[in-house]
Amino acid sequence: MNIQYYGHSCFKITTKPAGRGQNDVIMFLDPFDKIIGLRPPQGQADVVLISHNHSGHNNVAVLKGEPAVIDIPGEYSVKGVSVVGLASVHGDDINTPNTIFILESEDIKICHLGDLGGELTEKQLSEIDGVDILMIPIGGKYTIDSKQAIGIVKKLEPKIVIPMHYKMNGTIADIADEKQFCDEIGNCATDRNSKFNIKKKDLEGKVKEVIVMTTD
Repeated sequence: MNIQYYGHSCFKITTKPAGRGQNDVIMFLDPFDKIIGLRPPQGQADVVLISHNHSGHNNVAVLKGEPAVIDIPGEYSVKGVSVVGLASVHGDDINTPNTIFILESEDIKICHLGDLGGELTEKQLSEIDGVDILMIPIGGKYTIDSKQAIGIVKKLEPKIVIPMHYKMNGTIADIADEKQFCDEIGNCATDRNSKFNIKKKDLEGKVKEVIVMTTD
């Protein structure tokens, strides 16, 4: 599995689900519009997951192909990938629902929290329990902040934590950068890349390892 970061809350996941031969399945999570100050993602897509209907998270039109789009809670099996969407609380906009997505492929469980704006319920924690890779917002204002994010990380104890939705070079949003989160959690890797490959066996022995990604 390959995970690529485009900034904000947008990731591209390229995976080979079991039983689908050698065909890659390309998934995008929360593709954004250029209005946020970053270059929007590009490329072919098979599946697109949209946590909520804001321009910084819902720009399916920028992608090529005719992808399956999932933008509401529910249980799905699409192109060999298991996807569960959980309804949750958005940050600053109480009128906009936020969907947490849990996806499983190659025996790896990934959770993308979208613009989560508060604590997770016991039911949500139970659904996410056992997550391998947690993509979590840390910038505050529109989402949970670094302190709240660390609290959730401690409850879930994922093998890998990928912070998202924070201030980075180019973004115009008035949100915090990753420094406070990294200072408080204390184990942010110093090497930063825009993409990495991961296999189930690579997760052995990892506990709350933080990977701060770059868009370069």
